[in-house]
Amino acid sequence: MLLCAIAAFALMFAEDRFSRMEDVRAQLSTVVAPIQWLVSVPSDVLTWTSLALSDQRELVEENRQLREQLLTLSHRVQRMANLTAENVRLRELLNAARHDDVPYITAELLALDSDPFTHQMVVDRGRRDGAYIGQPVMDASGLVGQVTAVSAYSSRVLMLADASHALPVQVNRNGLRFIVQGTGRYDALDVLHVPDTADIREGDLLTTSGLAGRFPIGYPVARVFEVKHDPGQPFAQVTARPVAQLERSRHFLLLFPPPPSEPRDDPSLWDESFSVIEPPLPGRDS
Repeated sequence: MLLCAIAAFALMFAEDRFSRMEDVRAQLSTVVAPIQWLVSVPSDVLTWTSLALSDQRELVEENRQLREQLLTLSHRVQRMANLTAENVRLRELLNAARHDDVPYITAELLALDSDPFTHQMVVDRGRRDGAYIGQPVMDASGLVGQVTAVSAYSSRVLMLADASHALPVQVNRNGLRFIVQGTGRYDALDVLHVPDTADIREGDLLTTSGLAGRFPIGYPVARVFEVKHDPGQPFAQVTARPVAQLERSRHFLLLFPPPPSEPRDDPSLWDESFSVIEPPLPGRDS
């Protein structure tokens, strides 16, 4: 136990001091991936054998295909509520920008973190599939979290419920923007710094605002279920419940949102109305 404790402290110190430890962790995750698959082999073999001895195998395969199809269709339908509200605000604009579909790949749950103080999981998509750190992860209902570590064959995902996770959101009904942070519980998220006079109500849908540049705009995150007003306090206490099935989902989508556009420093954008008027030099007629 003492040797293990010393080794653990040494690894934490090395990870804090040396940037190369992240590459080492990724390599170790690649080494551990076959072990994770090997552990799941007995249950997979037993399940397959029981299905092979019954006449339900075809029904199970059909159910799997329908589940994947439902996941794909849910990805396209999730943004309908946000697009409807956005259409109300922008229908008078003739040149409103069109939102393109975001590319994605499907992933399946491999393991859950056994630490009760963190909410992380491992999925079966890695660097070889195009996964990257910071990639948004969703299930059929809404946003689940983001990728925090990537190996060749798997990725670690930090879920919304983790107390260290926060992201910018907006109220779908009126466009008010806030920050949502995890509480360490699967069924509750804190909406931070909500003014006591803000127009936010129970039942409001919170969607990604896209301001951080990491999550695409318009995907459902949580739904407000409690708003407490404390007289004399400048901020209200607002709690929301994630719309994603964090405790039950096994199939996910890894999104590939386009990179945020950067402002261009184009001299042609300047016109004559912004020309600089130079003062007359001394000794010359102005």
